[in-house]
Formats: sequence, C-alpha cells, structure tokens
Amino acid sequence: MENQKKFKRTDYCGDLREKDIDRQVVVCGWVQKERNLGSLNFVDLRDRSGIVQIVFNDKPDMELFNKSTKLRSEFVIGVSGKVRLRSSVNNQIPTGKIEILADDLKIFAESEVPPIYVKDDDNVQENMRLKYRSLDLRKPKMIYNLQQRSKFYKVVRDFFHDEGFIEVETPMLTKPTPEGARDYLVPSRVNPGKFYALPQSPQLLKQLLMVSGLDRYIQITKCFRDEDLRANRQPEFTQIDLEMSFVDVDDVLEVQERFIQKAFKEMLNIDVKLPLQRMKYQEAMDRFGLDKPDLRFGMELNDLSEIVKDSGFGVFESAVESKGSVRGINVKNGLSFYSRKKIDKLEEFVKTFGAKGLVNIKVEDEISSSISKFLKDGIMEKIVEKLNGQKGDLLLIVAGSNDLVYDSLGNLRNQIARDMDLINENDHKLLWITEFPQFEYSQEEKRFVAKHHPFTAPMEEDIKYLESDPSRVRAKAYDIVIDGDEMGGGSIRINDRELQKKMFKALGFTEEDAQNKFGFLLEAFKYGAPPHGGIAYGLDRLMMLFTGSSNIRDVIAFPKTQSASCLLTGAPTELSQEQLSEVHIKTIEE
Repeated sequence: MENQKKFKRTDYCGDLREKDIDRQVVVCGWVQKERNLGSLNFVDLRDRSGIVQIVFNDKPDMELFNKSTKLRSEFVIGVSGKVRLRSSVNNQIPTGKIEILADDLKIFAESEVPPIYVKDDDNVQENMRLKYRSLDLRKPKMIYNLQQRSKFYKVVRDFFHDEGFIEVETPMLTKPTPEGARDYLVPSRVNPGKFYALPQSPQLLKQLLMVSGLDRYIQITKCFRDEDLRANRQPEFTQIDLEMSFVDVDDVLEVQERFIQKAFKEMLNIDVKLPLQRMKYQEAMDRFGLDKPDLRFGMELNDLSEIVKDSGFGVFESAVESKGSVRGINVKNGLSFYSRKKIDKLEEFVKTFGAKGLVNIKVEDEISSSISKFLKDGIMEKIVEKLNGQKGDLLLIVAGSNDLVYDSLGNLRNQIARDMDLINENDHKLLWITEFPQFEYSQEEKRFVAKHHPFTAPMEEDIKYLESDPSRVRAKAYDIVIDGDEMGGGSIRINDRELQKKMFKALGFTEEDAQNKFGFLLEAFKYGAPPHGGIAYGLDRLMMLFTGSSNIRDVIAFPKTQSASCLLTGAPTELSQEQLSEVHIKTIEE
C-alpha cells in the first residue's frame, strides 16, 4: 500500500514547465523511447498530455539505474523525481526546457514489441491501425482528435441548453421505416418472427416529441444505415439531432447560425460573420453542378446550350433536343498543368459519373479542339467567349441529361481544384442551400421519391402541384454546406394530417402502406401537432473539419472498414446454431 501511494500521480507528463523546477513529482505513462548513454539513461515518457524526458543517473543509485536500462518501448511505468532545467533544450516539445531526475521507478506492465509504431508519422497501412486500435489511439494526433471531440460535445450541450433545448434519448430498438437506406435489423427473441430496426435517424420520434409539447429537443445520437460504404462514410455514425416547435425556416436557421458561429469560435478560434450566405438549390446546380458547392475557388459552370443547339455537332445538338444541356468550365491557366495524358485521365474521371466523353478546347495562339471540324463557322469563337477563354486556358465541356452534366462537371471542378492546389484550407466558406426539390425521379423505381424524406413540408405555393406536376414542388428544406461538404440538413415538417396523406399518395404509398409504416405518427397528428422543423448535423464530419482530418476513421474511436467490419473485434461474426435458434433464425448458405 505504501508503495502504491508513493506512485500516485501528481502531474501529467505534458503539463510540466519551468515553473515546476525543483518540485518533487510523480508521473505515469508509456515509454516512448529509451536512450542509454553509459552513465546516463534517458527515457521519454508519454501520456495523453504529451512527453517529458526522464533522466536516470548511475551515480546515486546503481540499482535504480540498472532497473531503468530494462525499459523498452510501451512499458507502462511510474516515475518519482525532481523537475530540473535541461542542459540541452528541445524546442520540438512543450516540455523541452525541463526534465525529471528520477529517484524511483515502478514498472506497472511490460510490453512486447508493438506491431505498429506509436507515432503520428508511422505510415502504417490503415488495416493494421484498425486491427491494433488500442495502440493506434495512443498516438498524439489520435488522442488530440478524441479530446477535441469531447470538447465539442460540451460546446453542443452548453449552447443548446442555454437556448432552452431539452436533451431526450430516443430508443435504439425501433420500427423499420423507409428513410432512404436499408435498416439494420435486430431479431426479437420474445416475439418470434418479428424484428426491430436500428434507427437511421430519430426523425419520427423527434416529431412525436414536438407533438408531445417539448417545444425544443436536442440529442447527440448514434444512427445506422446498412448501405454500400463510400469514402468517409460509416455504417454507424453520430448525429446532432434537434427539433423546434412553432417555427419556420428563418427561425430554425437563425438559431443554427449562432450555434455554428459558437462552434467555429470554440473549436477553431475563427469568427464567423452572420448571417450566412443563402443559395437556392437550382442556383447551386447551375453554377457549381452540385448541391454542396465549394466556394473557395471559381471555375463555375456555364450553359452553352443556346450557342450549340444548331452547331452542326451531333452530340451537342442531340443533348439539347432531348431536353438535356451542354455546359462547360474554364480551367484558368490549365494548359500549364494538364498534359494530353492528364486530360485523358480527366475524361476517364467524368465517365465514372455517366458522361460519354469530355470535350476539351485549348486556348493558345490558336484555338484547337478535336471537335473544331464539326462546328459551323463562328460557333467555336462563341463558346470561347462564353467561357471567357484566354491564352493558356483549358476549356472542358460535357453534354447529356442535366443530371449527368451537373454531376460530371461538379465533381470534375472539385477534382481539378485538388489537382492544381487551388484550395486554401484555412479559408472556410459556409452557406445554406435552400428550396430543394420536394421529389426526385427514380429511374430504377420509375416513380418520384422524396428528395429528403416523406415528412418534409412543401412550399405553400407549390402544394397545388403535388398530384399534377410533382417536379415543380419545392421543399422547405435546407442544408448547411461548409467547404464543399454537407455538414447537416433539415426541413420544416408537415404537421397537417391531410397534407401528410397527400404526400404519401404522391410518393406512391397506398393508405394501407402508409398506415402500416407510419400509422403511429398519423395517429398522433389526430390530436394536434404544432408547426415544427429541425436539422441534423453529421458530428463525425464536423470533427473532420475541426481537427483537420481527411479520414473519417481518424475522428471515431473504434470505426469500421469500408466493408463495414471491425478489424479490432472481428465483428460481424457467425453465430452458433443455439444462438440462432433462440431468435428463431435460420441462415442460408450461398
């Protein structure tokens, strides 16, 4: 007991400074590295706060010195000693002006040679990092990310608490509802043949909280979507979820802008000016090709359809005739960067978004393009003028359906900005995208589906088009876009039972379907639902922004791979027949 008391920690390693000189301290942590110089043994000791140098001297205590020479990387130790000034300053670490002269040492646990180095620049493959996550999380950058995430939780809760929001936990085991992705299903042992779903979001439940009169709700919650994973997506992710009663779009956005302003100040010490820019969905698509435009660089889209509809070039003419479009971007000084080979790679890039090709025009002393011979006189000059082409510029054009052209050029624009290093990472551009379409047409299902979800309120003036022309209906929906990433989205909800029924009908739900899937919401609406709306933020994406991380797995303690597996625990895994029988399930071998 006496020995344990002696090694009761007094300070974190990284907190010690010159003010602590001559203090007797006890520090505990992991050995980062050990350097034996004969009569002196130096050990860098690391905990979550940083590193401090420990010195073991053979003169006063040879037994202690010999014990210290047995230390190896990742041994867990406690050290007692006095803080003193270092003879050789290390300006690379905050504790670089001091060190601890050890007078006692306790080895709490030894370590085998670790399979990965515990340092930020180890360059180890990600699969190894995820398999040995407990080691990976010891790295200073990873500890910093999780500390910042913890700090942000407090920022969120403090702000919304002060704004009168009530934090409510909604259940993880709920009813499957169609919200855009596959549900993760959980079999019920006590209800044979029946299943719960893990929530894709608490959407319906937070609406019920508004019907219940809570007025303002907030939750930091886990959500689950069983979908094919792309970069920076996880099967389970964290949302800041909230809802407000007796509000319209402006009311919701006003509170959220103040929250975003506080978040940027607390996390990045950046002052965000309010109000934030607002841009309608259609303007964003016409100018940038995407509904999450990155405003940190130019290269906007230009519509060339009127110029080329009678150009003599069949690809352009047929695109316009079929109610598509021909659009282009100007890569300023692009010819100094893009060789013929690199331009071919850009063409391959747009083909991944469905484009059949990428027309390029080189503006040099003479204008050159592979399509010049197909165009009528004067058309090429008009194209160059429309795109403001000047010597050294590379003009890139895509033709096809509007969706294809937007998608191809919008993503191409972002790719070129990355290629040419046009983005200032310290310059943050924030804006709201508003007035989304209520519906989008699914070629796969041959019907209109909800752009956001079935509970989004349409603009009042567009309700008359719900049945006659769904493509004209705009939604009271809004997304917050930061640096070209959608960080959150929400809407004003439908609070009228009859309008909600009309929406279900427009989406192809029969009354029976709607009752089976959403009956509990429609039932609640019978007894008075206030006007309400809200938003959900992707907390993981915000943490990427606030920590400067490029990989979503670096801001989550125990993430999954792109195949939705956990290399640390081995999940998902097969179950025994006994376990399967308990939940009334049989598996089919493929």
